[in-house]
Amino acid sequence: MDSDRIEGGVKEGTGKVKEEWGDVTDDPGTEAEGQAEQVEGNVQEKWGKAKDEVRDAVDDDDAG
Repeated sequence: MDSDRIEGGVKEGTGKVKEEWGDVTDDPGTEAEGQAEQVEGNVQEKWGKAKDEVRDAVDDDDAG
């Protein structure tokens, strides 16, 4: 599994916590930072998944 998938998932999780914290403390800046972090994590996770798929496809071609 590509490290970007793992790091992206962690970013999504911490972003969610930050968003919730901003909501609880009525801090729209922190809430927005959390939302942005979630988006960044989601993109990074998808990038890692794409890299894994390409790697798997190349490995399949090498085997055949």
